[in-house]
Amino acid sequence: MTENELRKKAMALPLQPGVYIMKNKDKKIIYIGKAKKLKNRVSSYFGSHSNHSLKVIRMVENVDDFDYILCDSEFEALVLECSLIKQHQPKYNILLKDDKGYNYIKITKEEFPRIRECKRVDDDNAVYIGPYTSNFSVKQAVEETLRIFKLPRCNKKFPRDYGKSRPCLNGFMGICCAPCAGRVTQEEFSKNVEDAIAFLKGGSVNAVKEMQAQMLELSDNLQFEEAAKLRDRIRSIKNLEEKQKVVSINVPEEDVFALVSSNKKACFEVIRFEHGKLTDTEYWLIDPVDDPSQARFELIERYYSMRSRIPSRIAVDGEIADEELLKEFLESRREKKIEFIHPQRGEHLSIVNMCIKNANEHLAQQQGRLGRELATLEELRDLLGMDKLPEYIESYDISHTFGADNVAGMVVFHNGRPMKSAYKRFSIKGFDGQNDVGSMKEVLTRRFNHYYNDEDENSTFKILPDLILLDGGEPQVNAVLPVIKSMGLDIPVFGMVKDGKHRTRAIALSGGEIEINSHRKVFTLVSSIQEEVHRFAVSYHHKKHKKSSLSTSLTKIEGIGDAKAKALLKHFKTVGAIKEATVEALEQAPGISKNNAQKIYEFYHG
Repeated sequence: MTENELRKKAMALPLQPGVYIMKNKDKKIIYIGKAKKLKNRVSSYFGSHSNHSLKVIRMVENVDDFDYILCDSEFEALVLECSLIKQHQPKYNILLKDDKGYNYIKITKEEFPRIRECKRVDDDNAVYIGPYTSNFSVKQAVEETLRIFKLPRCNKKFPRDYGKSRPCLNGFMGICCAPCAGRVTQEEFSKNVEDAIAFLKGGSVNAVKEMQAQMLELSDNLQFEEAAKLRDRIRSIKNLEEKQKVVSINVPEEDVFALVSSNKKACFEVIRFEHGKLTDTEYWLIDPVDDPSQARFELIERYYSMRSRIPSRIAVDGEIADEELLKEFLESRREKKIEFIHPQRGEHLSIVNMCIKNANEHLAQQQGRLGRELATLEELRDLLGMDKLPEYIESYDISHTFGADNVAGMVVFHNGRPMKSAYKRFSIKGFDGQNDVGSMKEVLTRRFNHYYNDEDENSTFKILPDLILLDGGEPQVNAVLPVIKSMGLDIPVFGMVKDGKHRTRAIALSGGEIEINSHRKVFTLVSSIQEEVHRFAVSYHHKKHKKSSLSTSLTKIEGIGDAKAKALLKHFKTVGAIKEATVEALEQAPGISKNNAQKIYEFYHG
């Protein structure tokens, strides 16, 4: 539909609450929203764009049609919107990626056990405590436990390294028992680990009670040295608790949110408190927001759609659009009352300010990295005479062994960094023998055929690069340019030229070279791209060549050609498995007759 047709359809909507669903020309959902009055909200998209942000303008440009669902109330529309967004994950909604997995505390099974944090349970006979949802609290618990019970944090192996070196700084500071210097026996070390596990499982209150009872018993038995060790542990636990009061609040549970935005990015931060103590922190870097109050509404709604615990109190650094509606929605999920607060003074304001400070720090770190990378891309753009910033760069390299097992690797650098999810591998199919130029033409033709023909809109082949860099000189560039032009595309293509020592020397174009040694940032980036694409192509070639070599050894068997050799390898995975197989098992491979199976068995068994 044209924009006029969409506006006409929107003007026919009722003035009722509901959910609207924007779709592109492929009928894929790209945005879901709620409205108190559908007609007013949806029609506002298809008129003047003067009040729209760039993101909204881009979204509207991709809208080909929309559906809508009427609801009895705005609250019902919010519940439905939340459910649909979670189900469809539309491209233009503010989305928070839930990359939190479960966390565990691991106690290794060895003579000198180690306590570590980990993300999964392995089949290694170790003891695991968990799962926990908070990575922050697990890290904190492990760090506190190692400090209190003076357990090592280093990578030394005991008893292999027992008593073989001077203690490190932790040993000198008295926060490690230093088995490396032989200061503790295996029995003493194991007892420390047992006490540490009890501390982790029982918590500090129970642990302190037990230690105090043990300390008194030891004192009564005149075992003053052992009693002093327990006294020091109790003191360490109490010191840690005193430190934690710096980031504690006088309410049982509270979440604190902050949203900080700049021109290029925004940071959404949350600090979570349970039992009055800081237990978790999370943050997301998102696109800049135009309306902070509306963004807070959407972000908090999305956040609690990913988390099961909703606290009784939520502190926010600014206004929330439709705060009462959001409160009603969260209360319906929690099945208890909640309270939004906007602190103006006191300890709650200091915690909100801490949340804002953390968000600013994460944003500054991101922009610092991004700033350096963008400066490099700007220098590359100016050096190559390009009109736009080369944010998305594709690079190609050919690899083979004297013309055999021809392959190509494609790597992608997005904003100056490798984007490994977009890497692609190609096996050359058009011809045999050594022909790097012909191979490059074939690969680029196939790559852009994917762009036009792939049905999956999420395929990275559907992204057009801003710049293509080929591993090679002017011949490769001249071979590829007609391919790009014949497909109706306008993408700059350059080569990466190496010197006699296989190091990047210059950038090649159709008609000459551009020297880059004096442009340090560009030189570093192009060298990184050239090394990465070469590594990726060669690793694929080695893998294919190894498989080809194995197939060649099988073709020595009477009646086994390339096709049957590949079928055998695909079925059995390794030549070793083929050697071990019985005649009956060999017959199960596709295309292998009883006579073939007998010949294979006789070849390996005589």
